[in-house]
Amino acid sequence: MKISVSSYSFSGYLREGKMTQLDTVKKAAELGFEGIEFTSLSPNPSPTKDEKLEYARKIKAEAEKCGIAIVAYCIGAKLFSISEEENEAALKAVFDEIDIAAELGVPVMRHDVTWSIKFGERTVSFDRQLPMIAENARKITEYAMSKGIRTCSENHGFVAQDSDRIERLYNAVAHDNYGILIDIGNFACADEDSVIAVSRLAPYAFHVHAKDFRKVKFGEESDGLVTRGCNFLHGCVIGEGDIPTKQCIAILKKAGYDGFVSIEYEGSEDCIEALAKGLANLKSYI
Repeated sequence: MKISVSSYSFSGYLREGKMTQLDTVKKAAELGFEGIEFTSLSPNPSPTKDEKLEYARKIKAEAEKCGIAIVAYCIGAKLFSISEEENEAALKAVFDEIDIAAELGVPVMRHDVTWSIKFGERTVSFDRQLPMIAENARKITEYAMSKGIRTCSENHGFVAQDSDRIERLYNAVAHDNYGILIDIGNFACADEDSVIAVSRLAPYAFHVHAKDFRKVKFGEESDGLVTRGCNFLHGCVIGEGDIPTKQCIAILKKAGYDGFVSIEYEGSEDCIEALAKGLANLKSYI
């Protein structure tokens, strides 16, 4: 396994204007990461596709200069819609992002699938959404395959989060170019044990995120990221929280995963210091 970092991990500096996405390339290399992944390129607040393509070329050139690999591109997406028009627009948006991923030269792209079961006054369960999601994901991965890119979806967004739902999604898409991005920490958002979840999904992993949280049971505190079961989570340095990252890495190794593991930091301390500590801890686990 090799260790990379998500550009999202630098969010504190990015929001404050201390750093741009282009700057994260050099900083990641300086910190000792072998790879970096990007989340939705943003050269400005409302970039056009052409502006994103140009930014992708600059980032790729900077990565080559710094000797660091660009390992993945992660985007949002909603693959279930009530109307055909909304669905077609959602698909086009993802196809455009695949073109940007190709410009970056990444081997894998993650896209989300759904974020809600509420659509106006309608409630549509995950399993009722699944046929449309799977059909759209197949169209996406077939287009990506023509660009030499594998696609995957992550346990992400509270709805498509539990390992059993993600496995059903994987089986419904049923395409060799499609797999799973396993975020070791995100299962906690659905109050699921990471060891059990990673054990189930490890054979299907195309990419991995390492993330740690400090878990707080319902009634003990009243702030933080609220889980589906109304518990709380606080992002922290890899190895300093309650996510069994070391055991999950062992499970992935046992399943034969030998790709990149990207640190995705969501805590409140200085992100550069947190990433340096997290990198050291993750290296010791691997």
